[in-house]
Amino acid sequence: MTPPDAPIRNAATVIVLRKDGPAPSVLMGQRGASAAFMPSKFVFPGGAIDPDDATVPLAGALPDICAQRLCEDCAPDLGHALAAAAIRELWEEAGLIIGRSGTWTGAVPPDWASFAARGHLPDAGALQFVFRAITPPGRPRRFDARFFLIDADHIVGDPDDFSAATDELSHLQWVPLPEARRFDLPFITEVVLAEVAARAHDPAPPASVPFFRNDDEESLFLRLSGRGPLQSRMP
Repeated sequence: MTPPDAPIRNAATVIVLRKDGPAPSVLMGQRGASAAFMPSKFVFPGGAIDPDDATVPLAGALPDICAQRLCEDCAPDLGHALAAAAIRELWEEAGLIIGRSGTWTGAVPPDWASFAARGHLPDAGALQFVFRAITPPGRPRRFDARFFLIDADHIVGDPDDFSAATDELSHLQWVPLPEARRFDLPFITEVVLAEVAARAHDPAPPASVPFFRNDDEESLFLRLSGRGPLQSRMP
């Protein structure tokens, strides 16, 4: 008997783009060989949203156009949680902070305690929503992942200091965009890298966002544009 398909969880991934070297580079790390999802692959920091991500205070909100694109084909109140999750995952997996100095009010959620202890509030003002992809059926875990791009200039502190990171990703490093495809990458990461390379020198959030949607019937490549989804079927 075929096992039931895994439920689809909302997730956020953050692509940090650094432009102070000979070529633009992105932050990547390697998943563990025993990981249930994408073992041994090089990926960007990211993961599923936590319930508390919807309520944590943001020192700065997402740009309006990014919030609008996030609300297409999903719950209208999900943008806050996704932006917060991207910032939290970058802190947990790379030990890097996107935030603004400030004091938290009320109880700090456990998953945010170490971030808050650094004296910062998460700040989503510089995040750009640039890609969305749903994991194909048949995988042990499935995610509806939103990819956010941010310039490394918005990192608080030293972008080479990964000492506060957990051990979820190993071999954390800044990978020059021209060299990224030499690594063992998931297919969707290769697709996203092409999008990032095209936007490497464009500081404005995109007016339309690619959406690679996989469901039980077919795979579609859409664009979230504010004018309804434009689509094409994948072979």
